[in-house]
Amino acid sequence: MGSAFLFGERKWTVIGELFCPKGAGTALDTWIEDFLYFLQYERRLSANTLSAYRQDLQDYARFAATQAGAPTREVVVGYLDHLRKQGRSSATRARRLSALKSFYAFLEREEILPENPTDYLDAPKGERRLPSVLSLEQVVRLIEAPDVSTPLGIRDRAMLELMYAAGLRVSELCRLTVNDWWGDPPRVRCLGKGSKERYVPIGSMALQWLQRYLNEVRPHIAGNNSNAVLFLNRRGSPLSRQAFWKLIKDYGQRAGITSHLTPHTIRHSFATHLIENGADLRAVQEMLGHQDISTTQIYTHVSRSRLRPVYDQAHPRA
Repeated sequence: MGSAFLFGERKWTVIGELFCPKGAGTALDTWIEDFLYFLQYERRLSANTLSAYRQDLQDYARFAATQAGAPTREVVVGYLDHLRKQGRSSATRARRLSALKSFYAFLEREEILPENPTDYLDAPKGERRLPSVLSLEQVVRLIEAPDVSTPLGIRDRAMLELMYAAGLRVSELCRLTVNDWWGDPPRVRCLGKGSKERYVPIGSMALQWLQRYLNEVRPHIAGNNSNAVLFLNRRGSPLSRQAFWKLIKDYGQRAGITSHLTPHTIRHSFATHLIENGADLRAVQEMLGHQDISTTQIYTHVSRSRLRPVYDQAHPRA
């Protein structure tokens, strides 16, 4: 009984430090690292998801360091209000609250806290924004923007073709290996969120440029490097997500696309174009790797939102 009491007393001492104005950040950061370790090795979340949790929780820790007293509902509510005053969107505030709910549930489960101060707190309500989507003409201009008279232009053309052909996330594209694609029938193997595996068919154009990259370009930039990652930079190392973001921005400008453009815009366009052309929603869900079909249903709303300009242009009495 005595050791249990001492163990509990040690924890409560730490909690007292966590939320005092002086030194709060250091102690809270320790528990954040424990939580991230749990997410990485017990929940097996991806590096990108862990990075998002880290950024959100560290921002909260900085706010909590200015608050005196125990971890209460008021501290969390005050943080959400702080985000609102900063002009953060309801989606951002909802994501931060979700991270805090998971974090505090972990502390409660580990008996570091007697209760979860985020219990019964509802996520901020807000309209779900429709994703930005390119027209088919814009997609073609973007894909054809690389200079394919150069080795890296061939590589970039292959990446853009493949990303649009399979609706890949940028992290999935950058993780592909030379063993993750097959040509009969053409398809790629993707490791999505939570390391969930799925196979997505690809078209003849993507296959053509992928084979050209593998035959004409990759052996030369890979050199003696034995790295199995499919897409490499000019030094033979795996192409990073940040480098691909920069490529998308540059090629978007070259293609004359003035709207906000990210790698995810290509994924949104892939899904929307499939649905507009009659693809089954369940099939699109499987290709995108969505766990919940309600996530995929947003693309039906995008498709409907594009009906009005089509009607205005095509109907003789519009």
